[in-house]
Amino acid sequence: MADPKPVVDAHMHVQPWEMMRPAILEKMKSGRTDLDRIRTLMEKPSEFLKFMDENGIERAVLVNYVSEIMGFTDAVNPWIAKFCAESPGRLVPVGSLDARTSRDPDGDTERLLGETGIRALKIHPSHQMVAPNGHADGTVPALQQVYEVAQKMGRPVMFHTGTSIFQGARNKYSNPMLVEDVAIDFPKLRIVLCHAGRPLWMDEAVFLARRFHNVYLDLSSIPPPRLLDYLPRLEELSGKCLWGTDWPAPGVPSPAENVAAFRALGLSETARDRILRGNAEKVFGK
Repeated sequence: MADPKPVVDAHMHVQPWEMMRPAILEKMKSGRTDLDRIRTLMEKPSEFLKFMDENGIERAVLVNYVSEIMGFTDAVNPWIAKFCAESPGRLVPVGSLDARTSRDPDGDTERLLGETGIRALKIHPSHQMVAPNGHADGTVPALQQVYEVAQKMGRPVMFHTGTSIFQGARNKYSNPMLVEDVAIDFPKLRIVLCHAGRPLWMDEAVFLARRFHNVYLDLSSIPPPRLLDYLPRLEELSGKCLWGTDWPAPGVPSPAENVAAFRALGLSETARDRILRGNAEKVFGK
């Protein structure tokens, strides 16, 4: 019997595909047979909400970020905020800024999380060419203000950790241990390590989640049948993990298939409830 409680997908990508660079777009299209449907979902919030219903998703965290590598400009922030405004109770807009070029990181972050309507920030180190601890090593000092504002406003920050296959990605920036300085320096900042460091740095990501009360892992883009290979202590870690799909990233099946495979892992009901919903509510709010 399927779990009756609704699910929160803590990592999905509804993005303006027209911004994507051609090589990136081709990679996103690779192997997919549902491209027309995906484009419709990206353009019409009402259709995306129907898609969520079809896949048993109550709420979705929609991840966007500024990236020259991907082709996403600052315009992605108002774009996703407007998309999510169609159903603010079900759609959580995530955005970002380029801390390397911002001349007013305090003001830019406050406006992003206030006027624009963004409810969480995304740092994608390998796509933004920025080390998460750039505030500490002096390479990107503006990150100090970005993290301070997010902490003050009670908004979570999501960090891509692990590898990326997209052209131009520099994966050296995405080792989760680079987030340790952030967790130390901003102890009240809710931090999500997206993809739990997969596939190279799972142990590092787990270490951080266990060491710091404010650090969580999201399980997106890890094939559910392999979750216990990567995270054999998942039951024990269930209070620090969020379920997510990374849909429609290459190789990711439908959210319904993903969650069905997750539910088949044999975890306790308590662990499933925490991962599929409860932890996301702690991080992103109800």
